[in-house]
Amino acid sequence: MKTIATLIFVLFVGVTAQAQTAEETVQVEAMEITVSVENFSEELSLETATEVARLYKRSNTRVKKELTFSTKASRPKTA
Repeated sequence: MKTIATLIFVLFVGVTAQAQTAEETVQVEAMEITVSVENFSEELSLETATEVARLYKRSNTRVKKELTFSTKASRPKTA
């Protein structure tokens, strides 16, 4: 009985939702926008400059040591 009442209620709500008509019509106004396109050209000077980067063995050892810390909880447990 409950399923029949639910089915009738759902059908009633569906029929009333379809029966309503929207009276309002929406009109869209067209707008004209003018766009001006200008080309700017920039000259780039490609100079070959040779720079030497120096590599030191111990540049950030303190930072690396701090980032690779390990705790007792992170160690694998053996049986």
